[in-house]
Amino acid sequence: MTDQAPRPESDIPPKPTAASRTTLSHIMTGSDTNLLGTVHGGVIMKLVDDAAGAVAGRHSGGPAVTASMDEMVFLEPVRVGDLVHVRAQVNWTGRSSMEVGVRVMAERWNESTPATQVGSAYLVFAAVDADGRPRAVPQVTPETERDKRRYQEAQIRRTHRLARRRAIRELREKRLADGIED
Repeated sequence: MTDQAPRPESDIPPKPTAASRTTLSHIMTGSDTNLLGTVHGGVIMKLVDDAAGAVAGRHSGGPAVTASMDEMVFLEPVRVGDLVHVRAQVNWTGRSSMEVGVRVMAERWNESTPATQVGSAYLVFAAVDADGRPRAVPQVTPETERDKRRYQEAQIRRTHRLARRRAIRELREKRLADGIED
């Protein structure tokens, strides 16, 4: 897809979606639980960030840091003894940023039943150099119809994210201009 504006970093060859796709799997134990006896959402969020970070680093060919988590949805509780699979891939790339989509699946460790989706998330990573400054990333090339849909949806999320930031900044500037301090 060529929905992106041309970038001066075009000498960086694009990478297909599958090049950095990964799955991180972990068995949930008693130390992962919350007061309700299910796995703490923060444990799942760390696994999500770990998998997404690995994908961002693989795609960008170096360090990448979490810039934002647009959405984290918990669909079902995860229990002790569940084998959790966190599947991540780059959905979209900008000049130095990448959206990584994550799907969280769970299955009982000792049963042969299919895994069910228990969560999903979208994270934005920024590729950084040794000094922590943004660096260029390869464009992602969607390969399947699903990848193309995810790419288009990521562009919509980016547009909404930027519009939300702009609207909040303008509101704060107006309040400050009106003499209202928070």
